Amino acid sequence: MSYEAILYDVEDGVATITLNKPERLNAFDNQMLTEWHDAIVAADQDGDVRAIIITGAGRGFCSGMNVAAEVSGSGVLRTEATVATRRHSLRDRVHPIPRALIQLEKPYIAAINGAAAGAGMDMATMADIRFASTTARMGMTYVRMGLFPGDGGTYTLPRIVGTQRALDMIWTGKMITAQEALEIGYLMAVYEPDELLPRVKEYAKQIARGPATAVQLSKKMVYRSANISFDDHLDFAQMAMFVAQSTEDAREGPRAFVEKREPQFKGW
Repeated sequence: MSYEAILYDVEDGVATITLNKPERLNAFDNQMLTEWHDAIVAADQDGDVRAIIITGAGRGFCSGMNVAAEVSGSGVLRTEATVATRRHSLRDRVHPIPRALIQLEKPYIAAINGAAAGAGMDMATMADIRFASTTARMGMTYVRMGLFPGDGGTYTLPRIVGTQRALDMIWTGKMITAQEALEIGYLMAVYEPDELLPRVKEYAKQIARGPATAVQLSKKMVYRSANISFDDHLDFAQMAMFVAQSTEDAREGPRAFVEKREPQFKGW
């Protein structure tokens, strides 16, 4: 697929997806959602990609849905359509992205360069790790539109910041600063605007240089273990360890340690 609403590039094992509607702070429409989903799948299926970055062009990360389009009835929610027609609007248009991310074992890292509001914050919350610019602002602003967080925010946000803080953000619709987001554990780190993407890319490249199978199994186990017993976790951990031990990287790591050098992991 050729892209217009996003930019996509791969360098040193890291795929960068850039939302590319800066004139409207990267508010998404059907075209952007389709291309965004396609890029996630492409990165997932590309054996040379070991980590993925999501960011935005211009001053915004993602301002969520295009409000003007929603008001006119031509947006993602299709508010002017019949109930029967629009009851699957999120499932068919927005939810392919979080569903693809549920299956994504590769690290998915957000570089929040500006405003992340409503569904835009939901999209950032779907990342495994989030970094932000000092100028970034984040908010679950659905309530300002009389809406409910329909993109997974009521599931993902409490798991990051806790129930109390999540409900406070959802009920008030307030925007918070990057520093405030850092203090409540939503962000990993905050950088000056011109440092954000270079620092995040270096972080992603560091992960990409690691043993891909071990990294991806670790991610899968962290998420799966949130919903199973410790005994089940140990059973899954045994299977994951068996797979990791079977890789060439599991032999390279000990060799490098004994030889007192940096390991050269191949990802298999």
